[in-house]
Amino acid sequence: MKRKFLLGLAALTLTVPAAAQKQQPTAEDRLYRLEKQTRQLQRQVFPKGQPADTAGFDDAPAASQTVVVAQSARIDALERQLAEMTRLAEENGNRVATLETELARLRTDFDARLRQLEAGGSPAPAATAAAEPASEPAVAEVAPPPRPATTPPRPVRTGDALADGEAAYDAGYQLWLSKRYPQAVTALKSMASSFPGHRRVSWANNLAGRALLDSGKPREAAEALLANYRGNPKGERAPDSLFYLGQALVALNQPAQACKAYAELEEVYGSSMRADLQKLLPPAKAKARC
Repeated sequence: MKRKFLLGLAALTLTVPAAAQKQQPTAEDRLYRLEKQTRQLQRQVFPKGQPADTAGFDDAPAASQTVVVAQSARIDALERQLAEMTRLAEENGNRVATLETELARLRTDFDARLRQLEAGGSPAPAATAAAEPASEPAVAEVAPPPRPATTPPRPVRTGDALADGEAAYDAGYQLWLSKRYPQAVTALKSMASSFPGHRRVSWANNLAGRALLDSGKPREAAEALLANYRGNPKGERAPDSLFYLGQALVALNQPAQACKAYAELEEVYGSSMRADLQKLLPPAKAKARC
């Protein structure tokens, strides 16, 4: 009886610690419980799903390495394009500034030469090469009746001034007609200075300007034509000089100034212009975009 009691007591002693030992959670149980609680917490904080490790504080998924590389390449390409556009803009700005400076210099030089010519001085040499002459049809020049080739030139005498002036103009006209422009300019200017009161002076000065224009010297032509118009606005070829002044200005890439010349031609002479000159005026204005 005593032995059974002792065995029962021993069994009770061994059973109690085992039961108590089962009530204590193991380290694995504790880890499992922590993971479960963590997942529950993540579902509450991140309802869209667990974020990646590199997603930061936002719950959006992190960008992959491929996306990062592609975006970096696109940014590099945009930076290169922006740098190229900046370079081109700077170059264009420098070109525009250079052109504006050159244009201002040409205008100043042209105005100075015109003022000097109006004052009676000789114009300075042109600073730049002349542009191509205008391509409008020419107004026909009327030559005086040619003198017989066998008749030698007569010396200039007071009584023969009229005939000699006609002959001098005819000589310049024939040179212009044969496209010997430098010789024509020399002969026509000589005629104008030798016979200052002759009616052909207006013709000679106008034709000298046209010869300069035809030889590719629009700047010198503009000076000569303007001088002929302003020096003798009632001369027979003053309207022609104003018209060809517009042609010379177009050749000098100054269409706005050419339009002013055409407008003055219409205002001053109007219906008194020759018919062939009136026909040439509309296409000339259209070319200058008046």
